[in-house]
Amino acid sequence: MGKDIGPKFKKERRAGVKLMLRGKSSDSPQSPFVKRSYPPGIHGPKGQTRKTQFGLQLMEKQKAKWIYGLREKQFKKYYEKALTSEGDTGDNLIKLLETRLDNVVFRCGFATTRRQARQFINHWHITVNGKKVDRPSFAISVGDVIAIREKSQKSPVFKENVAGIMLENMPDWLSVDPEKMEGKVISLPKSEETNNVFDLTSIIEFYSR
Repeated sequence: MGKDIGPKFKKERRAGVKLMLRGKSSDSPQSPFVKRSYPPGIHGPKGQTRKTQFGLQLMEKQKAKWIYGLREKQFKKYYEKALTSEGDTGDNLIKLLETRLDNVVFRCGFATTRRQARQFINHWHITVNGKKVDRPSFAISVGDVIAIREKSQKSPVFKENVAGIMLENMPDWLSVDPEKMEGKVISLPKSEETNNVFDLTSIIEFYSR
């Protein structure tokens, strides 16, 4: 999968909401999103136009892609799998996106962003059920234990990230032990538990055209 090296704050300004693509920086009062809360472009705030129904649906899809760090081809594959799976398409899509290994590492608090989580996974810092995994898209199942590799636990970046874990904000479908630097998937995530800023219905409507 190609790397997304574009400006993260521009995506947040275009979406009109904080996507937390830069971790704590996205919440900073000094962030470009706060200072310039209008879409990027040479015309500034006067360049805003009213979106069509298609444009609104497209933006909701773009938000989800940007949040999870996926390219169009990969995101569409998740949608197609969700569509053909038993149950509600929206719930199925959320389960597929949320149970990616890079997202679970991020949700556990071992990384401050999903992009950082992918870097950790690519460099063999993360284990699943005691085995090293280097694929960010690896699908996690209920009962799986995700941990920071023992040799990596002394790294300052992991110590800092783990020290900042707030267990009271942990999703209900995850259980995390900061001392052991490991987390466990105790159930499958539900769409209402993710607090995402995109509209699933609009995404489904976009692909159903």
